[in-house]
Amino acid sequence: MSEVLRRAKHTLSVKQYQSLLNHYAATQSLSKTKALHCHVITNGRVSDHILSTLSVTYALCGHIAYARNLFDVMPESSLLSYNIVIRMYVRDGMYRDAVDTFVKMVGEGTKCRPDGYTYPFVAKAAGELKSVPLGLALHGRVLRSLFGTDKYVQNALVAMYMSFGKVEMARRVFDAMVNRDVISWNTMISGYYRNGYMSDALMIFDRMGDEGVDADHATVVSMLPVCGHLKDLEMGRSVHKLVEEKRLGDKIEVKNALVNMYLKCGRMDEARFVFDRMERRDVITWTCMINGYTEDGDVINGLELCRLMQFEGVRPNDVTIASLVSACGDALELNGGKVLHGWAIRQRVFSSVIIETSLISMYAKCNRVDLCFKVFSGASKNQTGHWSAIIAGCVHNELMSDALYLFKGMRREDVEPNIATLNSLLPAYAALADLRQAMDIHCYLTKTGFTSSLDAATGLVHLYSKCGTLESAHKIFDGIQEKHKSKDIVLWGALISGYGMHGDGHNALQVFMEMVRSGVTPNEITFTSALNACSHSGLVEQGLTLFRFMLQHHKKIARPNHYTCMVDLLGRAGRLEEAYNLLKTIPFEPTPTVWGALLAACVTHENVQLGEVAANKLFELEPENTGNYVLLANIYAALGRWKDMEKVRKMMEDVGLRKKPGRSSIEFRSISG
Repeated sequence: MSEVLRRAKHTLSVKQYQSLLNHYAATQSLSKTKALHCHVITNGRVSDHILSTLSVTYALCGHIAYARNLFDVMPESSLLSYNIVIRMYVRDGMYRDAVDTFVKMVGEGTKCRPDGYTYPFVAKAAGELKSVPLGLALHGRVLRSLFGTDKYVQNALVAMYMSFGKVEMARRVFDAMVNRDVISWNTMISGYYRNGYMSDALMIFDRMGDEGVDADHATVVSMLPVCGHLKDLEMGRSVHKLVEEKRLGDKIEVKNALVNMYLKCGRMDEARFVFDRMERRDVITWTCMINGYTEDGDVINGLELCRLMQFEGVRPNDVTIASLVSACGDALELNGGKVLHGWAIRQRVFSSVIIETSLISMYAKCNRVDLCFKVFSGASKNQTGHWSAIIAGCVHNELMSDALYLFKGMRREDVEPNIATLNSLLPAYAALADLRQAMDIHCYLTKTGFTSSLDAATGLVHLYSKCGTLESAHKIFDGIQEKHKSKDIVLWGALISGYGMHGDGHNALQVFMEMVRSGVTPNEITFTSALNACSHSGLVEQGLTLFRFMLQHHKKIARPNHYTCMVDLLGRAGRLEEAYNLLKTIPFEPTPTVWGALLAACVTHENVQLGEVAANKLFELEPENTGNYVLLANIYAALGRWKDMEKVRKMMEDVGLRKKPGRSSIEFRSISG
């Protein structure tokens, strides 16, 4: 007990109690607050005023239970006690309790009116709860009160609307503000970033400078991720220059944001420059840099940096290890992944969801499905991430039926899938090409609301295309416009590919041209799909026109597969000399696939001269491919050149090759009458 209490015994007045409690609240001395509470009770000095002050003191000392108990038994609470308790709940993430306390406060009518201190905390709670009706009601009450123009309240309302994703409402509140401070501008920038409005974030930042508002640490920490997301290196360097001019680099968060921005812009050298000159680095700094190396495919430097990090006394966290494990999976470094797995076990962080998920993915990419299931069997079965990873692993290893079985098991365990789960799963349904199962998963996606996702809709277009139900695929495609402002290149490509794989070149070209007219720039895959569709539909002139369009307007994306499509197109039409001449104009070394397309066409049209040229080139490039020998032998056989055919068979025997037998599989199900 404090010296004051020992001397005072029974002589303390209410004012003295108040003074001591204020001091204990300021110093957050919980033990002394408890001692004084005892003194109040034993000396019979309990009163509403002292109880209110005790409740506030406990709240400021972080003892929620005591603060709540005292607050609940008070017949009438003061504005201060309400505000402190609401703040306590918000600080500790108990947002529903904060709102309930506010409702109780409002219910007291004129006895205790919310003020400029109350509203910001309640707005924060509403934003965290994502309760739009509560937010709108709160905003209405603010406008009717005396605090509608209070900048702190308005800042809180801007942040609340940004949390709801109601960007326009946030902008209206911001534009109506008379006295904006730097927090107002920072809230708008970070809100635009979190909601994906990058250009608007840049616009607000520029306007902030034009209005003479000085940026602070929070400004640059909000702006740098915007630059990174847009890969706007010039703007990122401008913000870096601002950091140096305003001497804002004293906080580690700013330096971390700079490192991350340069990494997102693909400038590893500049990121490393900032990193090497940092006086202090935390686990976020190291993890950012390690992520940079791993995303660049440099697993060795990533692992080396992890060792250096530990040497400097910074312990890797779950994200660090998960990043390195994922990098090992991408690089097919099974041994490196196993070493990290062992480290995680020794450090007792193995049960972390993010690490277990990355381990499952890594083993799947390294084709060790047995180890995937071993990790999965020891993991919690109520985490969506674990199920998503094992399903994706099965699909990667072409275990489609297993993937579907796991998805059914996931639903039996009442684990809710997310969009990542379904993006992994839809290719399994597509590979099986079972229309009934396709309709089942479509029904499930509709009921659960996932069809509103562009990724899920793209997966369904591909799925129905594989099942041959192009009418359903196009119907889903057309429905996208109602839910999204635009269709992305992946969705367009899925529909073009669907028509192409079923030989409907006319519709494939029509969709391609519609895509170009809509302003979407074709990529390598869409050109391949469209050219392939022309080839399989015999649309020679249309294919040539499309190919010339690609070379004229998108020459940089021309790849060997585009030339393969054209050789195949011309070859199928019997224009073999034209196909061979095109092959000779390829600006890079023709691949075996291009020569293979020419050889296949020569077999169809029994052109032995060009067939021999193509076959001999293929024997050099892939001497162990039996298919090339068989194709040349077939040309000789068709022309009755039996001796030449026997020579080819002898060549196969000399190389030690034999033709692999083909096989087919069908799936049937019993139908009960």
